[in-house]
Amino acid sequence: MMRGAAGPTLVLVLAVGVLVAAGVTLLLERSLTRILLGIILLGNGVNLLILLGGRAGAAPFAGSTPPGAMSDALPQAMVLTAVVIMLGLTAFLLAVAYRSWYTSGDDEVQDDLEDRYIVRLAESNEVSTADLGGEGPGGDPEQVDPEPARRRLRRDGKSP
Repeated sequence: MMRGAAGPTLVLVLAVGVLVAAGVTLLLERSLTRILLGIILLGNGVNLLILLGGRAGAAPFAGSTPPGAMSDALPQAMVLTAVVIMLGLTAFLLAVAYRSWYTSGDDEVQDDLEDRYIVRLAESNEVSTADLGGEGPGGDPEQVDPEPARRRLRRDGKSP
């Protein structure tokens, strides 16, 4: 932000949007490495958004400038706290991803029991809820049933 400007520039607002959008997109992946990168990008985007909410001005030191010309110190303190929290969360997720890689040979998040139940329903062509569209469960062109993702073999040669 520039001194005397009425608010944040368009470039900074677009940077916040791109960082948050890329972070959310990466969070939806199944790889823990991509999830970690998504959390880092999302955290950086939110930190930049918090900084954009503060008032631009001179350094907030008492006696150096008049109080009306000082920048707001609260967003800076909040971002500093958020950076420390993100560092701890990043270290934890790195440890989880490393442990997953060490034990199974990949860092992919495994399906839980509910996911397996949904795949079984899809394979048997059963409908979990009533289809009120009138086409029936097999004739609805809007409902796509992709194949489940193939899993890599573990180090011991067994599939997960």
